[in-house]
Amino acid sequence: MFVFVVCVLLPRFELAVAAGGHAALLREPAALAPLPGATQAVGEISAAAEAFGVRRGMPLGEALARCPRLALVPPDPAGVAEAWEDLLGRLEGMGALVAPGRPGLACFAADGLRRLHGGGLDGVLGAARRALGRPARLGAGPAAFCALAAAVRARVVRPEVVRGGGAEARAYLAPLTVRLLALRERTAGLPSPLERLGVRTLGELAALSRDAVADRFGADGVHAHRLARGRDDPLVPRRPPERLRESLELPEAGSGPALEHALGLLVDRLVARRERRGRTLRAVALSARLVEGGTWRERVTFREPLADPERMRLALALRLGLLPAPADALRLEVESFGPPVTDQRPLLDEAAAAREARLRLAVGQARALAGVDAALRVVEVEADSRVPERRALLAPFESGE
Repeated sequence: MFVFVVCVLLPRFELAVAAGGHAALLREPAALAPLPGATQAVGEISAAAEAFGVRRGMPLGEALARCPRLALVPPDPAGVAEAWEDLLGRLEGMGALVAPGRPGLACFAADGLRRLHGGGLDGVLGAARRALGRPARLGAGPAAFCALAAAVRARVVRPEVVRGGGAEARAYLAPLTVRLLALRERTAGLPSPLERLGVRTLGELAALSRDAVADRFGADGVHAHRLARGRDDPLVPRRPPERLRESLELPEAGSGPALEHALGLLVDRLVARRERRGRTLRAVALSARLVEGGTWRERVTFREPLADPERMRLALALRLGLLPAPADALRLEVESFGPPVTDQRPLLDEAAAAREARLRLAVGQARALAGVDAALRVVEVEADSRVPERRALLAPFESGE
């Protein structure tokens, strides 16, 4: 018996969140505006804008020339992350082990939920629809990519189900366009070159030999070839995160030293939270609400788990320079925890191999910041020479010497 995969697809999710809901997208053509200082290209677009020939990633000037009435919506990455986390939590609340993709796309295995929701696949799909509480396209199939293709063809009121095994999945995918590969991050760059070579459907791609595809497109091409044949990698469900965050409203538009001071307060509050339970922080998300509208969000992964507020402030202060505009609110959220502080041993207490690894890492980081001459060693040449400059010289430091 094949393991059925259910795919949940919310089209134009990022644009809908930034615009305040799908109803706002029906009023006029809309697209996500580029952030100040970033590449001047539109982001996600509405169906009305697509009818004018506007495409995601199109230069802003060309998009406005094709659709003069195009409404530019400020991006809201912080709101998107929060709304997407809420929907993933709803799916996990019905018992699903969710493997999320980009915001608006997630998959989970349905077999373990059949008894829990009525004994059939229709019961699982109905439970997912009720858990989401909003219109969504649902597809199901024997593999994740097949379920994704079914979700693209589904309607809000009618799920699309591909029943059977690998042969049925391959037959279902055969007439579909290769542009479906753009929905996967790993194969997003393949549709255009495939179409230039005359390969327009997944069936035509599956009919090619694996060696020919590998020779032209490498490992990503081999992966796309497997997808076109109805096979896919097993799902990797996420581990539900612990939500720990601190936010601060700024009385005036924050920038410069005032923003750094607010960041220091957020770090101190976050480290002092009882829910941290003495654990270190491995990754955090720094976000801000911009005065000009929209939000900004940056994920920061520390080189090693930290519990020292001062080191966190130094690492995060560099990211404040990426703010595209002044902010009136700042928020810091834990993305993942590290081991407890008691597990961090001092350098001299570690074994020789571990100490050598840390020294090698430190040397590499120093050279990455200051060049190859950042770490040198002294080599004795003529120790008895009367000329001091001949007694020793500097050479590149190599760990283990």
